[in-house]
Amino acid sequence: MAFDNEDMSGARFRAVRLAGARFQDVDLSGVVMRGVELVDIDISGEVRNLTINGVDVGPLVEAELDRRYPDRARMRPTDPAGFREAWDILERLWDGTVERARRLDPELLHESVDGEWSFIETLRHLAFATDAWIRRAVLGDPAPWDPLSLPWDGMPDTPGVPRDRTARPSLDVVLKLRRDRMTTVRTLVDGLTDEWLAAHTEPVEGPGWPPPRSFAVRECLSVVLNEEWEHRLYAERDLAVLSVEH
Repeated sequence: MAFDNEDMSGARFRAVRLAGARFQDVDLSGVVMRGVELVDIDISGEVRNLTINGVDVGPLVEAELDRRYPDRARMRPTDPAGFREAWDILERLWDGTVERARRLDPELLHESVDGEWSFIETLRHLAFATDAWIRRAVLGDPAPWDPLSLPWDGMPDTPGVPRDRTARPSLDVVLKLRRDRMTTVRTLVDGLTDEWLAAHTEPVEGPGWPPPRSFAVRECLSVVLNEEWEHRLYAERDLAVLSVEH
């Protein structure tokens, strides 16, 4: 049984077996669970105000992730120098991840692990993230998309926004697009000032993402940092599996 694009807000489940169920792109805000058995559970996503047996585990999770990844705390910069440092770190880390990917059979870079995006699709999605939050929201281009840009799966089909899940570009082709988009971010953060960081964008009309409203420049840059950081970890996780299996 599958539920896709359903609004089940306010639903009640009693004496229901969910063993082996999978939840993806699901909003669980405000969910209350009582008398549940959470055993062998794997959760990845944004965790805030999650109380388990009376303990708010969100801060514990954040502290542990910062301990495991010392550079992670630098992904929450507060000034222009901090954003430049964060981008320096991401460029360095991604260089290592790409080199790891190059050691695999190129066909494996199109392979999904456990239903997640392939390595190539991940790079395409990061191009979309830069197109959306930097080229569109900050720089004001209403249609910045490259044909290979890949929105997240849950985004509704939108006129003018590409979503070609059948494309199988080579790593070099995608990296050319990736370098162009990363250069865009590098140019922006190198010229970032306190005034610009504190500013708000002008709404960009026309179909696409994000919606046509004003955003804090700081927010737009932070979204891109988070996308880059998290998706690299996902990519490293899946490259490790592909390396073992093949």
